[in-house]
Amino acid sequence: MVGIIAFIQGAIGQGIPLLYGCTGEILSEKSGNLNLGIPGIMYVGAMSGVIGSFVYENSVAGELNPFLAVAIPILCSLLGSMIMGLIYGFLTITLRANQNVTGLAMTTFGVGFGNFFGGSLIKLVDAQVSSISLSRTSSFFTKTLPFSGKLGWFGDVFLSYGFLAYVGIILAIVVAVVLKKSRVGLHIRAVGESPTTADAAGINVTKYKYFSTVLGCMIAGLGGLYYIMDYIKGVWSNDGFGDRGWLAIALVIFTIWRPAVGIIASFFFGGLYILYIHFPMGMVMNEIVKMIPYVVTLVVLIITSMRNKRENQPPASLGLNYFREER
Repeated sequence: MVGIIAFIQGAIGQGIPLLYGCTGEILSEKSGNLNLGIPGIMYVGAMSGVIGSFVYENSVAGELNPFLAVAIPILCSLLGSMIMGLIYGFLTITLRANQNVTGLAMTTFGVGFGNFFGGSLIKLVDAQVSSISLSRTSSFFTKTLPFSGKLGWFGDVFLSYGFLAYVGIILAIVVAVVLKKSRVGLHIRAVGESPTTADAAGINVTKYKYFSTVLGCMIAGLGGLYYIMDYIKGVWSNDGFGDRGWLAIALVIFTIWRPAVGIIASFFFGGLYILYIHFPMGMVMNEIVKMIPYVVTLVVLIITSMRNKRENQPPASLGLNYFREER
């Protein structure tokens, strides 16, 4: 029982960064923008928060102010990922650059940004290992509800996470409701399906594309911050984020572009990601198990393509730049 609870906790912890990235990418793709820069944006969101908390921790000798210890990393993370979103939007929406190439370039830049500044901070503290620890700041992100430990397995499974985990779930639900029920969501979906028709109906295509892309990047950036400040307790090491950004993009296909489904799917993928750790099956089988999330995504893609239902397909203009002159 203890092992199963530990596995569920690990699956949810691993799944929350995927949920942030998936939610942000769905919002972007619903407007027709295929943002393959999500992995790099999550790196930038994480490193921006690390820089903010590093500066604050080293400027305060005594106890940290709880509000500032949380607000500074979050604001820095949102600012860094917002800038990345604006750069991507300017290149693909205003200058109409190829979305695939731009996204891959953003990923390369984001990983380089994180590793460069991460390495610089490691040199500043003259650490014996190639990592830095922001445990004082992290302690505020990892705090759980005071009564969670008194509720047995229920508290361990559902209430033993930091506040950003619940923020991620709430954001996924809010994005799902907005896209499905609100006028703003209708306009976003209209732009993603047919920007020409949306433009003719008086919808500002550029505004909604920028809004969706930038907000999606900011949400994804928080996933990077959660992973560093909560899941691995404030420890940054270069290239330590792994391939979670790519898994988040794969989740978009797995969820068939539905943010609410992404909540369960992210925990499922998180469980697959750590399955070999909790249930070791030998070197060869462990490597095969690591491939399962990607194999499952391919299977889902094949099945949805064969069924050919419109509601299970990506937005019609996904990855295509809009040229108003061609209306």
